[in-house]
Amino acid sequence: MAKLNIVKDGDPVLRKVCRPVEAVTPRIRTLLDDMIETMRAANGCGLAAPQVGVLRRVVVVECEEGKVIELINPRIIAHAGKQQETEGCLSVPGRWGITDRPRHVTVRALDRYGKEFDISGSDLLARAFCHELDHLDGILFTDKAIRMLTADEVE
Repeated sequence: MAKLNIVKDGDPVLRKVCRPVEAVTPRIRTLLDDMIETMRAANGCGLAAPQVGVLRRVVVVECEEGKVIELINPRIIAHAGKQQETEGCLSVPGRWGITDRPRHVTVRALDRYGKEFDISGSDLLARAFCHELDHLDGILFTDKAIRMLTADEVE
């Protein structure tokens, strides 16, 4: 496994739409492993492939320690409710904002072996799914923030 460099806001790669993964290969599994190591080293709870310069539809999320969720070609198939909470991003260091997100989402994706599965999440996990899937379409949380926070407002 290798720690990858996280691309920062302003890099054009973050604004591109990612291509689907055509086949889940050993190279994709290595990417997943490297993304997990990178996310953990940066103390994040999610990371999308474009954040490490790879324009593929691959995401990792870990909102609970030790419970990594790997998503290949993910898409939201259901959502309900509403939440307004604070978000930040490893690619937008030092900035935080309030976003509107669904309270509950269900995502359909492939796992690291190419098997399709559905996973549902609420609250922080729902936010993380939405945030990371937005990255796959070149969208940053700052695009969706209803209000950016000042340094004094960040806990």
